Amino acid sequence: MIIIGVDYHPSFQAIAFFMEETGECGEQELNHSDGQAEKFYRDLKQRGICVRVGMEATGYSRWFERLLAELGFEVWMGDPAEIKAKRVKKQKFDREDARLLLRLMRENNFPQVWVPGPENRDLRQLLWHRHRLVQMRTRIMNQLHALAMNEGYRWKKKLFSEQGRAQLEKLALAPWASRRRQELLQLLDRMNPTIEELTAAVEQEARKRPEVLRLMTHPGVGPLTALAYVLIIGTPMRFQRGKQIGTYVGMIPCEESSARKQRLGHISKQGNSLLRFLLVEAAQAAARHHPDWRRRYMHLAMRRHKSIAKVAMGRRLAVRLYWMWRNGCEYSRSLEFGSYAGQLGTGDGVK
Repeated sequence: MIIIGVDYHPSFQAIAFFMEETGECGEQELNHSDGQAEKFYRDLKQRGICVRVGMEATGYSRWFERLLAELGFEVWMGDPAEIKAKRVKKQKFDREDARLLLRLMRENNFPQVWVPGPENRDLRQLLWHRHRLVQMRTRIMNQLHALAMNEGYRWKKKLFSEQGRAQLEKLALAPWASRRRQELLQLLDRMNPTIEELTAAVEQEARKRPEVLRLMTHPGVGPLTALAYVLIIGTPMRFQRGKQIGTYVGMIPCEESSARKQRLGHISKQGNSLLRFLLVEAAQAAARHHPDWRRRYMHLAMRRHKSIAKVAMGRRLAVRLYWMWRNGCEYSRSLEFGSYAGQLGTGDGVK
């Protein structure tokens, strides 16, 4: 078997390899644009050599992962933060990074992470595409609000009703402002059907999964949040405790405490930004419509600040959904703000 540590970049990769049978080792740089990297791995396949590849989890590497899967090579995906912590020398360059990955693999000290499957990744693209289009639509609507407010009208949501839009189109504007209004309305008319189509696709995918339907029984959680939670978390068995969910999503504060002085900063934001956004939005929806969540939110908001309370409620929601999924139970009032530190199904109010 040949073990290869890959320091991956969008245009090239630096590799360090070790042949277990012969003890041969070496380093090489492979370009992507001219097919040098693909030819290197296909030659290993033709020679019948077993290959194990280790690399950091990174972006823009889908084609490379598909190539390795096609060739039947074993791929280890590593946690970049843990790999960085294992670096001893204060020297970082491509060849040294590849050597570090190879050394961790040979020492059986490589911090592997869970890797989603192709279907999971494709469905994430659906969620991201809808999310970005909604953001674009919001910016368009804000510009239309600005046009109306400059003319002395503050209609808020009524601006996009049938009557409000008719009044907006009747406003007497200067030539370029009028053209801006017309083109923004045209963009809005084209985006709304697309977003509705994507929303219907999300709802259809949510109905296919029992775990998503179970999470949707929680107040404030709709098909978009539940589907994103299931796709990004993957499986609840990855985590031993509910608190680890808050760390994984990046909703716990950074901490630099020393000498018995606790210093907490902003949240780490080390997790998936889309899931973090959806959890906070869902928690706010639950606080608007559910008395227990509203009471808890108001208590936190009075103690700290509204923005801190929103994030805290989003983290609580993430932990709550974890236990619902792991225990296979739907939402019930007995779940509200209890302790889940005990064993599963032993009378902790979970099931």
